[in-house]
Amino acid sequence: MAVTLATSSGETPAGSPTAVQERQLNRQPYPNYRVIVLDDDVNTFQHVVDCLVRHIPAMLPDLAWTLAHRIDSEGAATVWRGPQEQAELYHQVLGAEGLTMAPLERD
Repeated sequence: MAVTLATSSGETPAGSPTAVQERQLNRQPYPNYRVIVLDDDVNTFQHVVDCLVRHIPAMLPDLAWTLAHRIDSEGAATVWRGPQEQAELYHQVLGAEGLTMAPLERD
């Protein structure tokens, strides 16, 4: 027969083997997702740059040109990384502009 010690308030002492353990919240950050533009034979460099600058927050033209060249030379480039909901929005908008998009990738 197990004996449980209790204080006058009905609580078990913290050191006892039958003390109730509090649930620990293991908070992990939300995963990030990558928005990836693929190379194609349809879109011009200028169109890719214009779309990136117009739709990706804080995208500067110089970085957009660098990404456009990376897309052309390497076949793909990550143009944005962040929370899933925003990644889905940018993915959809860039695809609607005619850019060839890879599926969203979890970071």
